[in-house]
Amino acid sequence: MSKPKGFEKPTGFRDYTPHVVSKLRTIERNVLECMERWGYRQIITPTIEYYDTVGVASSTSDRKLFKLLNSRGTTLVLRSDLTAPIARVVSSMLKDEQLPLRLSYHANVFRSIEEEAGREAEFFQTGVELVGDDSPEADAEVVALAIASLQAAGVSSFKIAMGHMGFLNGLLEEVIPGQTAEQEQLKEGLLGRDYVGYRQSIEALNLEPKLKEQLEAILRLRGGKEVCTHAVELSSSAEAAQSIAHLCAVFEVLEAYGVSEHVLIDLTMIGDFSYYTGMTFEGYAAELGSPVCSGGRYDNLLQQFGRSLPATGFALKTNRIIDGVHGIIIEEKKPILIQYSPKRRAEALTEAARLRSMGQNVVTLLLPEDGAGASVVSVEARTAQAEQVITYGSEEGGR
Repeated sequence: MSKPKGFEKPTGFRDYTPHVVSKLRTIERNVLECMERWGYRQIITPTIEYYDTVGVASSTSDRKLFKLLNSRGTTLVLRSDLTAPIARVVSSMLKDEQLPLRLSYHANVFRSIEEEAGREAEFFQTGVELVGDDSPEADAEVVALAIASLQAAGVSSFKIAMGHMGFLNGLLEEVIPGQTAEQEQLKEGLLGRDYVGYRQSIEALNLEPKLKEQLEAILRLRGGKEVCTHAVELSSSAEAAQSIAHLCAVFEVLEAYGVSEHVLIDLTMIGDFSYYTGMTFEGYAAELGSPVCSGGRYDNLLQQFGRSLPATGFALKTNRIIDGVHGIIIEEKKPILIQYSPKRRAEALTEAARLRSMGQNVVTLLLPEDGAGASVVSVEARTAQAEQVITYGSEEGGR
């Protein structure tokens, strides 16, 4: 393998230029302020965690974890999401705090990828966790906050697709009871949006026409509140019925929030079926075909850290918003340029400090003396980059 050139970096990692950083920080600030107004307090967890705790509890598949060894030979991981680390903190340092807990975060996460174009191994997430409340009100709150957060991030046109893991579990157990492998295969098709493969998996089951129709009908269960009625007619499973009742209650709360126009019920939406236990959702921006946010209920996670609590939350896929959504336009603010001769350096730098204390952006430039060599960047070029130029020349008196 050839040695990397000096300007190369590992596949899946990127540099953020000043303009992109400005956009990232603007989105971060706007979204976290939005979350704070909803009562969510920011939390920061380590970049590196123990594999045997957070690593195995994460929703990320094991092969996508970045693993490393410390000096004692203990396996560590770079965090692949924030939900599992926050669950660890809730179960330990925050165990005495009153429930429900509302926590927010913004951080980079790491996932090992195949070397494919456009895939990132390090990216940013901004999200929340609502711990200790299993009600439809809690699920509706995180969906409504996801909508408010997308708007704060500059995403103006989007839709939230909302489903429920319990409905699919109940339907599958009713139609093909006990056939775990076959159920997992059908879920994989829905998770990957591979509806052709989903139908092929149904055909392979050799079911009678009525049962086959039950499984295929879920592909048509997308729309508004009327989907709830159709879903109840599709399955007689108690688990499916309870799940639909919960989902419809969530939708009714979203109507009260006044945001239901952004939401559609999609019962093929299952999120990561090994992780989520109830309501799940994804948000799609008009400019992008891939999700810009995702979330749902994960009531079993905290048990892995010794504390059994319900929880729900979501994360914005901040990098996709930065790269693919044009709602936030960053206008570069030109600084004030103070240029000065050597004799008036102290006077000029004092004025620069005064202006900075007033919130102004200021850069300084030492003017070349007669006969001195030219600067790498000419005075004319520096002047063109400035909003205002203040000169402290060699002449006596004012500017």
